[in-house]
Amino acid sequence: MKYITVREAAEKWNVSQRMVQKYCAQGRIDGARKFGASWEVPDGADKPLDPRAAKKQSAQQDTACADPSPQGLMPLMNAAFEPGRCMEYIGGMPQGPQRQIALAEYYYFSGRPEEAIRKAERHLASQNTALCLSACLICAYANLSIGCIPQARSALAQVQSTLESADVDELPQLRAVKVFFAATAAVLLHLPLPSGLPPVREYLPLLPPGLRAFALYVQAHYTYLQGEYEKSIGIVEATLAMQTEVYPIPFIYLHLVAVMDHMSLRQPEQAQAHLLAAWELARKDDLIEAFGEHHGLLGGMLEAVLKKDWPEDFKRIIDITYRFSAGWRKIHNPDTGHDVADNLTTTEFAAAMLAARGWTNQEIGRHMDVSANTVKRHISAAMQKLNVNHRQDLKKFMLQ
Repeated sequence: MKYITVREAAEKWNVSQRMVQKYCAQGRIDGARKFGASWEVPDGADKPLDPRAAKKQSAQQDTACADPSPQGLMPLMNAAFEPGRCMEYIGGMPQGPQRQIALAEYYYFSGRPEEAIRKAERHLASQNTALCLSACLICAYANLSIGCIPQARSALAQVQSTLESADVDELPQLRAVKVFFAATAAVLLHLPLPSGLPPVREYLPLLPPGLRAFALYVQAHYTYLQGEYEKSIGIVEATLAMQTEVYPIPFIYLHLVAVMDHMSLRQPEQAQAHLLAAWELARKDDLIEAFGEHHGLLGGMLEAVLKKDWPEDFKRIIDITYRFSAGWRKIHNPDTGHDVADNLTTTEFAAAMLAARGWTNQEIGRHMDVSANTVKRHISAAMQKLNVNHRQDLKKFMLQ
């Protein structure tokens, strides 16, 4: 993507350079990024509207369709854009709420939750169900990532209440959308599915391709949690094989659940292939959030594959892991009674996770490219922090 300077943007929009700097600092220019003490602005960025005019335009567009088609939901998740051209795809969308939601998605999936919230939260009260549910899901997980648990719970509750308020005469597509969001919100937190959800086969065909692929990731993740790893892999492989286009965000998540499955089956070579496939889709657009979300379930695969060749990206992923997992546990642990460890380093957790699954120190060391003695130190530290005396006792503090 081509960028221009603040001075060039000021001349283009006929405003002062100070005003452009202000627009950037307020997050009102899509894709602007800090460059030293100044900013860079995407060459094709639009001049921000006056806040009052923007609010009026947003309200008009929000109420334009009260009964949305599923095509309007999570537009970036549902997009088959070319990897490396994500921001170009968003920039080509018409101005309006869907573009704002797509940008909020980009900010979230690139590990920028604060910016995601700023873009999405204005649509939490929208009368347009598509916008409202999309904003709820983004804000729930973005607030979780920054430790704002009451706000995260509020957004999750809004998803559930929307499902419960379903009208028996509503469009089947709209009902399918509500079920998709409710299942997604529950499964990714490893919470029980809401009661009354219809079978997957009833609502899956009603979703557009990108959301359908992500819904199949959710189903594969749920199947993984039931310990049916081969079946989960089958869902992933069938989904990837049947798609005629590449949907980067759902595909990243599908590959990562396959990593989880193969590591549970002690098949690190197959797991590595899926991790690299996910990374190839993600790295060109910086879509690294999913790797941080799944770190604890990947069995040390990030340490084994990404740490050496992409050290700076690995550090950022670990930062995301600490933030996301802290919020995740604050909802998951009290709601399920499963006391997932919250006081281990990511390396200690990865080693302890494998040890709990029966891997020896030598096997873990070969996998994570460290010595068996280093593994022993990590596991000893984990056991001491968790106040357990036997390796098998680590299991109750690990992710499933």
